[in-house]
Amino acid sequence: MLSILRTQQESRYSSNLQKGGCLLDAYNHWYDVIPAESDELLDQVYKLRYQVYCRENNFEAADAFTDRREIDQYDCRSLHSLLIDRSNSTVAGTVRIILPDENIIENCLPIQQFCRHQLILDRKIPLRTTAEVSRFAISKTFRNGSPKSEDHATYPVDRKALAPYITLGLIRGLIQMSLEHGITDWFAVMEPSLLRLLARFGIYFKPLGTLIDYHGMRQPSHISLSDLLNEVYRDKHDIWQVLTNNGQIFEQPLREAC
Repeated sequence: MLSILRTQQESRYSSNLQKGGCLLDAYNHWYDVIPAESDELLDQVYKLRYQVYCRENNFEAADAFTDRREIDQYDCRSLHSLLIDRSNSTVAGTVRIILPDENIIENCLPIQQFCRHQLILDRKIPLRTTAEVSRFAISKTFRNGSPKSEDHATYPVDRKALAPYITLGLIRGLIQMSLEHGITDWFAVMEPSLLRLLARFGIYFKPLGTLIDYHGMRQPSHISLSDLLNEVYRDKHDIWQVLTNNGQIFEQPLREAC
């Protein structure tokens, strides 16, 4: 029943988008994706992670972070992005990639601590250019579709219509960070529901073994960035436009106008 209701909801949102125009235009009207490179922006990252992982989902123990900022040992070699609501500059989401460490390349990422899949052991995945996607977090307010802002009341696409697509901004941030730092592949340990959502966007992570119990059942996975971009370009061109900002991040001949 839940899946039927979600499908009906997404159908209504899609209809709203079709009436209002291009997905890329709507997304860029409401949201921006920025690298969190300053101390001030990193503080926003850690605050949102505390809210999502400690308060909303109990993924981590809230009393372990007395300053209400969720930080771990991997943040010192991670790149972070923030998803910003343009209407009021509110932080809607955040994500990071943990960069590989040349000094301990075979055991430098969280996934390598508990996943001994043969593809990793045989080095068929290029470990020196593989990062791990982590702390994929969106505020509950935005996951549910936040109310229309008064300042944007005349825009044809309500922000609620973008609720099923809000994760695309974080993927755009991951792509941009990866391309700028020579990352070719991603590891991830994700809930099956998130993997199914990404698959609807044409993003297909490949499982590395079976589900593991890591704060609930999670799937260790891998994807090549070139495969991701090429497959989405071929199968979900409107999604590709959002992920690459219509080719500004990842250049490739465009087959159609928005």
